[in-house]
Amino acid sequence: IWLTIEQRTPQTLRGLRIDAYWDGAKKPAVSAPLGDFFGVGLGRMAAFQSALFTDPEGRSFNCLVPMPFRTGMRIVLTNESGVDLAMVFYDVDYTVGDAHGDDALYFHAWFNRENPTEPKRDYTILPKVAGRGRFLGANLGVIADRRYFGSWWGEGEVKVYLDGDEANPTLCGTGSEDYTGSAWGLGTFAHAYAGCTVADDAGASYCFYRFHVPDPVFFRTAAHVTIQQIGCWDPKSAAAFRAAGRVVPSTDGGRPVDWSDPKLARYGLFERQDDVSSCAYFYLDRPDDDLPPLPPVAERTRGLAKE
Repeated sequence: IWLTIEQRTPQTLRGLRIDAYWDGAKKPAVSAPLGDFFGVGLGRMAAFQSALFTDPEGRSFNCLVPMPFRTGMRIVLTNESGVDLAMVFYDVDYTVGDAHGDDALYFHAWFNRENPTEPKRDYTILPKVAGRGRFLGANLGVIADRRYFGSWWGEGEVKVYLDGDEANPTLCGTGSEDYTGSAWGLGTFAHAYAGCTVADDAGASYCFYRFHVPDPVFFRTAAHVTIQQIGCWDPKSAAAFRAAGRVVPSTDGGRPVDWSDPKLARYGLFERQDDVSSCAYFYLDRPDDDLPPLPPVAERTRGLAKE
């Protein structure tokens, strides 16, 4: 799929939605804001190239994800932004008559946003889906809450639960930047399977992606994916917390951090809340799913930049 529109503001990219239906299903397998589906987190256009999505000069949307179907497909673009679009251009390239085996899976995409996230509860990248399939990856957008004085937001572990694992994740990471293939914070880069398209420290906004192509994540009966909401204070932000008398829970049993403690470590982890959004990509052995529908446009766009 290649597509472009003449108005590409955050409000428009979250206000437009793309839905894809396979083999006559009544419920879409793909249902997401246009920008987020194409890897443009927070509605912020940025030139990048990956193995699955590209935006060569920050003005277009390209999707190279295989999307097999057997009897038919339908892709719908709906404008819920409240702004008329004078120009929409697109190509959808497809083949018919392909002999897909019984093991061929259907492509799905699911959008989520929590603004803000709930205290001490992991953010849901992908709710539990039942069946046989493959978690392909996700792109995420974070608008860090400024009440945390610019401290790092991304220490939370990405957790992947597969095939009945519930108490402990099957796969567990060590932080957002680590999951994205980088380290010690995030700057902009765009690689085939991982990248960060926006790293706006001044605006406290970040967009990043990770695709499990050479490292496939298969499941036989069920899967769900989450990420913790954990930050890290440093000496500078700790001083700001102390001066403001700001109370935040630590990750050590949830007790409030005692900023007056002279033995307090220069760096430490604490629970936090931020504006987090994501679009998860996965394959499933059926053309529909039981996931929640796309949130209303007001929830998708609230608090985003206007331009």
